[in-house]
Order: sequence, then structure tokens, then C-alpha cells
Amino acid sequence: MVISKAGRDKDKRFIIVDVIDDKYVSICDGNLRKAENPKKKKLMHLRLTNNIAEKLTGETKVSDFEITELLKSMEVNEEV
Repeated sequence: MVISKAGRDKDKRFIIVDVIDDKYVSICDGNLRKAENPKKKKLMHLRLTNNIAEKLTGETKVSDFEITELLKSMEVNEEV
């Protein structure tokens, strides 16, 4: 999971769905940015929060609902 440090989406949470190259990744939030249409973002404009790569590896697709629920649960955990 990452938090945007720059742009109109600053301070919003996203999931990295694809690594494009050493400078760019594709991100989505399952709500405004769906998995079918991820946003291309520079790594330097993102802050990594934790490593959930093990949940996203494999050939199974992650649904928009799963991404949204994960982001919501992370917000609740940070408020405590």
C-alpha cells in the first residue's frame, strides 16, 4: 500500500497493481481508480506504508471490493 505525496490525489491511499519500470508503477484504490484503469504514477511521488505483496502475488485477480476494504481497514487501524 502507498500514500500519494504529490498531485490531485495527495494524501490518498492506493494499492500498487503493477510495476511498469524502475520509476513508474500502476496504482488503484478500487473506488475512483478501478483495477481495470489504474493510474500511472512515479515512485518518487509515493510513500510506501507496508508490504502486502504476498497477498497480491499469484495469478488470481484482486477485486475492486477487496482493495476498497483493505484501504478502509488500514484507515481504521491508524485511528486507533
